[in-house]
Parts: sequence; C-alpha cells; structure tokens
Amino acid sequence: MTANATADDDRRYVLAGIVALLGLVTGAILLDVLGTIMFALTVAYVLLPVQGWLHRRGLSERLSAVAATLLGFLGTVAVFAPLVVALYVRFDQIQTVLEEIPDELPVAVAGYTYTVDVADVSSLALDFLSDAAVSFAAALPVLGIKFALFVILLFALLLEADAAGRAAIAPVPYGYRDVVYALAMRARETLYAIYVLQFATSVATLVIAYPLFWLLGYDAAFTIAFFAAILQFIPMIGPSLLIAPIALYHVAVGEPVAGLLVGVLGMALVAWLPDIVVRPRLARRSAGLPGSLYFVGFTGGLFTLGAIGVVVGPLIVAVFVEAVDLLADEVNGDATFAELVESDLEESSPTASETDTETNFDESKTRTADD
Repeated sequence: MTANATADDDRRYVLAGIVALLGLVTGAILLDVLGTIMFALTVAYVLLPVQGWLHRRGLSERLSAVAATLLGFLGTVAVFAPLVVALYVRFDQIQTVLEEIPDELPVAVAGYTYTVDVADVSSLALDFLSDAAVSFAAALPVLGIKFALFVILLFALLLEADAAGRAAIAPVPYGYRDVVYALAMRARETLYAIYVLQFATSVATLVIAYPLFWLLGYDAAFTIAFFAAILQFIPMIGPSLLIAPIALYHVAVGEPVAGLLVGVLGMALVAWLPDIVVRPRLARRSAGLPGSLYFVGFTGGLFTLGAIGVVVGPLIVAVFVEAVDLLADEVNGDATFAELVESDLEESSPTASETDTETNFDESKTRTADD
C-alpha cells in the first residue's frame, strides 16, 4: 500500500515537472503575447463569480461563459476606447495648449523674481505626444489581433475554469492545499480591488469631474474628466497628476484665480471625494493591502513589465504578503511580536534553579581552593 502511494506521488510530481517544463517552453514561444495572456487570466479570475451566478440562474455553462465574456469585452472597450478617441479627437487642442505656454515663467519669492525656462519641457511634451500618436497608429493591427486573442482566451478560461482549477492543484499534496486556497483567495481579493474597486472609483471620478470642469468653462471637459478617471488607477496620487499641472498652467498664463479655483475644487471633489465615498463601501471585499505596498507593486510592475505590470505588480506583492502571513501564523500562532520577544528572552536566560546551582558550585570551588 505504501509502495503504491509512493509510486502515485512520484508519478504526480513527474507529470507536474513535465507540465512546468512545457509551460516554460510555451511561455518563451508566446513571449510577445504573454501580457495579453496574463491580462485575460486576471480578468477571467474576477469574472468567475459572475459566470457562476449566471449558471445558477438557469443559463448553461456555455451561455454563462459567453455572457461573462461579453461583460469583460464591454468593460475593456469602455476603459480603452474613450482614451484612444480622446487622444485623437483632442490631439490638436492638447497641442495648442502646450504651444500657448510661455517660454519663460516669472516666479516671485520673498520680493525677488526668478525666471523659469519651460520651453524645453513644452517641446519635449509635444515631441512625446507626436511620437506616441504615430507609434499607436502603426501598432493598431497588432493591437487588434491581441484584443481578439484576449476575447477568445477569456471565453476559453471561463468555459473550462473547473478543469483549469483541477489541473492547477493536482500536483499539490493534500496537506498543503489550504495554503494554495489561501493564496488563491488573496489573489482574487486583490484583483477585485484592482478591477472592480478601482473601476467603480474611476466611474465616480468621471461623474464628478465632468460637470465640474464644464462649469469651470473648459471646452474639453469630458476629455479632462476621463483622464482624471483613468488616473484613479494610480494609487495614492491619482488625479492630482492632472489637476496640479492644470492649476499651474493657469498661474503660468496669468490666471491665478482660475488656478486656485481648479486646484482647490479639483483636489477636493475629484481627487479626494471618490476615495472617501465609493472606496469604503466596496473595500470590505478588497485585499486590505496597505496603500504603500500597493503603490510599490504598481510602480515596480509598471517599470518592470510595462502596462500589464499595473495589475501583476500589486498582485505579486499581495500574494507575497499573504505567504509571509501564513508562515508567521504557522510558526508563531496568534502571539504578538512583543510577546514573542519576551518569551524568547525568558527561554534564553538561565532559570533560577540553574543560577542557584551555578552559585553553589562556584562557592564549593572557592572553599576547596581555600582548604
């Protein structure tokens, strides 16, 4: 019986090794579309509860997978399509705004006037926008193929989610599967926080920002509001990256009142209000990852992996934190750090009986030497 069990375990690990090896080879071959595959995996993981809910309401597995895929498709289009349209429709306006910025900005501090040269910055910004527009236009065919791959892969993952889950935990011994389930739960909560929570906050930002910028008299009010909503995905900073330059622009062109108005109202209503109204209502299902760690994962993933790192970076950090928590609970239980330190010090220090024995032994040695 034991020999058969050992043989079964060996067979399982050999198969797992073969799968891992083939996975590495497949990843190397599909390296150019690896970001698309990762994006589809994370979106499918978030949409699995939606597909299950539709299936429990009477839809077949295929139809529920189709409906969930359609939801993911529409959500992706809703995020990226306005961004593309805004860039191309408003490109001339953005270019005009950058060209209207004075080459030199006088700054008065403590009675002294300093001149700041911003001509090079404006020129770099114009060159960057032009290069980005040309590069995006050239990459449109490839992006179209990748988007089709994303939709197909998303549907396949949702349809065969059960088989994929069974295959993922197959090589894991039964005694350690609780660890896998805990990491999977943390991954799902993190992806929920990234996609659902951040998306809801971005929608609230758009709803607040559009009428605000329209009332302030901006011609491209929707475009500005949409960029503010997109910037909500950047942790801790968010729409401040957009509002601060707009306020500084007004100050630079001699409109300090307008700059103060958009700065105060923008920071309060656009950058701050959605976080305190929307986020707490949905945060109970999020990962509970501190904002500092989320920011580290976001920026590190973005610089290392590109656009997909916005999702993968925080996800890896969250799973790592969960693994550390599991290790700490396994070794230390519910004890606090102060209790552990106190316990370790007590164990390392000699007991009273050992101290008395050592003292008596030293005294006897002293008396023997005197004799």
